[in-house]
Amino acid sequence: MMSTKAFTLVSAVERELLTGDRERISIECVECCGRNLYVGTTDGSIYHFLLEEKTLPAGTASFTATKQLHRHLGFKKPVNELRAASALHRLLVLCDSSITLVNMLNLEPVPSGARIKGAVALALNENPVSRDPFCVEVCIISVKRRTIQVFLVYEDRVQIVREVSTSEQPLAVAVDGHFLCLALTTQYIILNYNTGIAQDLFPYCSEEKRPIVKRIGRQEFLLAGPGGLGMFATVAGISQRAPVHWSENVTGAAVCFPYVIALDDQFITVHSMLDQQLKQTLPFKEGHILQDFEGRVIVATSKAIYILVPLPLEKQIQDLLASHRVEEALVLAKGARRNIPKEKFQVMYRRVLQQAGFIQFAQLQFLEAKELFRSGQLDVRELISLYPFLLPTSSSFTRSHPPLHEYADLNQLTQGDQEKMAKCKRFLMSYLNEVRSTEVANGYKEDIDTALLKLYAEADHDSLLDLLVTENFCLLTDSAAWLEKHKKYFALGLLYHYNNQDAAAVQLWVNIVNGDIHDSTRSDLYEYVIDFLTYNSDQELVWKYADWALQKSEEVGVQVFTKRPLEEEQNSFNPDDILTCLKKYPDALVKYLEHLVVDRKLQQEEYHTHLAVLYLDKVLQQRPSADSIGTEVTEAQVKLRHLLQTSDVYRVHFLMEKVQGASLPMERAILHGKLEEHEKALHILVHELRDTPAAEDYCLWRSEGRDPAYRQRLFHTLLALYLSPSPSAPDLTVAAVDLLNHHAAEFDAVQVLPLLPGSWSVQLLCPFLTRAMRDSVHTRRTAQVALGLAKSENLVYKYDKMRLKGSSFRLSDKNLCQTCQNPFCEPVFVRYPNGGLVHTHCAASRHMDPSSPRPSART
Repeated sequence: MMSTKAFTLVSAVERELLTGDRERISIECVECCGRNLYVGTTDGSIYHFLLEEKTLPAGTASFTATKQLHRHLGFKKPVNELRAASALHRLLVLCDSSITLVNMLNLEPVPSGARIKGAVALALNENPVSRDPFCVEVCIISVKRRTIQVFLVYEDRVQIVREVSTSEQPLAVAVDGHFLCLALTTQYIILNYNTGIAQDLFPYCSEEKRPIVKRIGRQEFLLAGPGGLGMFATVAGISQRAPVHWSENVTGAAVCFPYVIALDDQFITVHSMLDQQLKQTLPFKEGHILQDFEGRVIVATSKAIYILVPLPLEKQIQDLLASHRVEEALVLAKGARRNIPKEKFQVMYRRVLQQAGFIQFAQLQFLEAKELFRSGQLDVRELISLYPFLLPTSSSFTRSHPPLHEYADLNQLTQGDQEKMAKCKRFLMSYLNEVRSTEVANGYKEDIDTALLKLYAEADHDSLLDLLVTENFCLLTDSAAWLEKHKKYFALGLLYHYNNQDAAAVQLWVNIVNGDIHDSTRSDLYEYVIDFLTYNSDQELVWKYADWALQKSEEVGVQVFTKRPLEEEQNSFNPDDILTCLKKYPDALVKYLEHLVVDRKLQQEEYHTHLAVLYLDKVLQQRPSADSIGTEVTEAQVKLRHLLQTSDVYRVHFLMEKVQGASLPMERAILHGKLEEHEKALHILVHELRDTPAAEDYCLWRSEGRDPAYRQRLFHTLLALYLSPSPSAPDLTVAAVDLLNHHAAEFDAVQVLPLLPGSWSVQLLCPFLTRAMRDSVHTRRTAQVALGLAKSENLVYKYDKMRLKGSSFRLSDKNLCQTCQNPFCEPVFVRYPNGGLVHTHCAASRHMDPSSPRPSART
């Protein structure tokens, strides 16, 4: 175990000052009260010294003892024990089995001669039961066998208050309140002298070793246990601390928190009460006295007196940290809570945690370091400052003084080891990412985020883009220069965008797409720029790069106009301006007009006409290039026909002029239909295109949403066309039959039958005739049912009328109107089916005013 310098042994009273040349005189006991030091010797003398303490720069102290008085008690026996009762200005002196009260200043016995006789050992109760401030409680081991006595000692008298018998002869005693801790012949016990209840602790052999009983705090004692153990015990008979392992030959013990000090014939040992480890060993021969007085530890040989001066706890902690003994330093720092004021302790303890964190960090113990940094509330900039160039140039941060560690920067810490440096950078990335959204970052988020960006950029980390597209506090100047240095141009554009510099961002991305600068972050950067412009509300920026976007790809570039949010598109960009811009880009122009007409459904004639003309031009351009209409031409024609059929706002006559003579019969038929020229349209479909299904579809299309009579006229027109004499009549007979059989519901059989050739058989028209007969019968029967229902309803009304006429009632001036509650003045009234009577004018007013009272529904 590495040693800790917790105490310094300093001489207090030299041999020459105490005994001079008298070899036979030895120190028997000592007592210290403030600056007063009392020494009892083997020749029955008491010496009084005044101690002057001087603090040295190294944190230790030196002592100068000045002899004040020397008095011989008149006995030839040694002075066994001295105890100061400062409240009474008395010194209790145990000599020759008697305790004498002497004045602390002149060492004269009290005039009354008060004393306690028959005492072997004594102990003062530092947790007195008596509330009298002008007395002290003293517990003695009596010369009587197995007897303990408790006295109250006043300035000039003593009073016995309790005598207690024990099971064995007591050899040592300490007292706390009503509790006595006794070393008997074979065991230690706790005895409550008020109740007489005893609690056995543990056995020991008094013949083999001297017992030690020491009160170390409220209701707690230190005992010399078997096997070289220093045992702790409370008045409840339990131990709340682990024992310390000291020498088998310990002759004295003392406590100076957080240390237990033990004395044997060769050494003074210092153990920690916090972790029970041996911290310091001091060579000290012939020592036979070790006692602590209000935090001052005195050790003596038979000829000289020394003081163990504790080094300040803070210096001990710093020494441990300097030796990289982190755990011991933390235990000691935490245990120092009881010795240091709360606020000062919190400051000190946080600093110790931070220092310990840096020690663990330097040893690459990152998990431990992170926890220590968190617990110590480390200003994270202390950590960032270790990494060269990570802190922004504008940061005003200066490192803590005195410093928390010994390293100038990361290069010194890792000694240039690149692998260690990479690990340290990964740790900082992780740590900064965790703390940036916590209270730790308050006040210096810019420093944290800027450092994090630099680490991500240098390591080519995926989280760089995540950082820039979410809320961040990266400083623009430092971050931009760093990203440019590491050729992270796409990320630089995101940084510009976050700082509301969209023009700079787009220009940078355009340069990447054009190949002026290289950055392979996104392979789809062109599409990303288009998407960015689409959702950007800066019209000037969009117009600036619209031509560039369209030159790269008309189909993709036009999306900056077609995929814009609808509200923004309606409120910002004028479609006419966009159409003017797109004149140079025919494919994009078509896409945008489709967006206006199909997606936004704008009902403006010029847009629909323009789109139809573009479709038509495309069809006409592509027709001569092939003998038949290919896939692309068919697609253009499908779009043209769909537009001509579904739109009602384009200029029909203008388009008709365009398609005349262009060999586009289907388109001409659709346009004739829009002009209600159905015969012409059907003639084209039947005779030019010979497309009878298209003719039937035409009838259905044009009659959609119209009344049945309109649809019937269209089908009759088509049938007449099929039946009209022409060179193709034989071919149209089948079409006419199919038309009648498939659409029988659309024809009036009465009008159709006279038109049919007499040569057609009934079997040929069986489906049509069957459907016609079924419809006729259905119509007749429906009419009969309706007539029957009407007659039934009329009969019911007639019955009600006859029933009402068959009953009579009496009307007098005593009858009251149910509406106005006034009597009837003339025999004119209205009677309701429930028998209620009302004035005629009240009934009329009820019909005019629905809110008036209603006796019942009127029949």
